[in-house]
Amino acid sequence: MSLNLTGDADADQLLDSDPFALLVGMLLDQQYPMEAAFAGPLKILQRVGSIDVQTIAEHDPEAFATLCATPPAIHRYPGSMAKRVQELASFLMSEYDGDPTRLWTEGDPDGKTVLKRLKALPGYGDQKARIFLALLGKQRGVAPTGWREAAGAYGEEGSRRSIADVVDGTTLQEVRTFKKEQKAAAKAAKAKG
Repeated sequence: MSLNLTGDADADQLLDSDPFALLVGMLLDQQYPMEAAFAGPLKILQRVGSIDVQTIAEHDPEAFATLCATPPAIHRYPGSMAKRVQELASFLMSEYDGDPTRLWTEGDPDGKTVLKRLKALPGYGDQKARIFLALLGKQRGVAPTGWREAAGAYGEEGSRRSIADVVDGTTLQEVRTFKKEQKAAAKAAKAKG
């Protein structure tokens, strides 16, 4: 199954073919529209000439930040996100020899182990790690034993909670509607409390 996360064929093809690009897209998916965040890796590729883990890790930080901030920027906060992308690349170089797939393949890990590895990534917290695990399981065919349980609600079959559930424009809108409802419910609960 080919990814359809951004509405841009070139950006989706990059995400589909490059696991680091997919990890970077997930990293950028905060305080920014989902499809724009996942289009960020293509912008990096076009500006740097590569989305190779080592190339990004070793790129001059100031120059990289400038490339990330060039309009259209890779994120609403391009400077801090450029730093996070490089931290992610450096971590993958030091811990996984630059091969992101080792996060979910090394030692035939179960879902809990993959989740633990994802949570250890710079810029990845518990929720982001669970969403990425669900994305791997639902759309990448990476289904270690217990991945749905480890992903929590994001792993539920047929849910519309996150980018893991986006396969076309319709599901993107369904996820967006779900997120708006969750924010409204949280705001209402806060107002009551």
